[in-house]
Amino acid sequence: MRKILAFTVIAEIGTGLALLLDPALVVALLVGGDLSGAGVVVARCFGIALVALGLACWRGRQSAGNVAAAVRGMLIYNAAIALYLAFLGTVGHLGGPLLWPAVVIHAVVAALLAIKWRRERGTAEIGS
Repeated sequence: MRKILAFTVIAEIGTGLALLLDPALVVALLVGGDLSGAGVVVARCFGIALVALGLACWRGRQSAGNVAAAVRGMLIYNAAIALYLAFLGTVGHLGGPLLWPAVVIHAVVAALLAIKWRRERGTAEIGS
């Protein structure tokens, strides 16, 4: 589980940094749209949030007692962002070259985290 968590933490910190450095490029690649004005500010805020989520989960990944909380946080985020990006691509008719790969990656990571978390919870309950 720690490897999956490490992957998603690094990916989200990287995405957050990309949003901070060049939010217009990230938005163009994801949804194929232009970004200006207040959208740049909001995109950079989202970048800060992704970096913070990644750093919090990285720290949790290193502590045995906090792994479950870090996994829950990344599981909820990955499932929610996969659904939202898929919504944007289908209902919103948006789409850049990285939209569907991002949907798939987030959905797969969410599924892997859910499977691993469920298995580890089951193992912990059996040992109790």
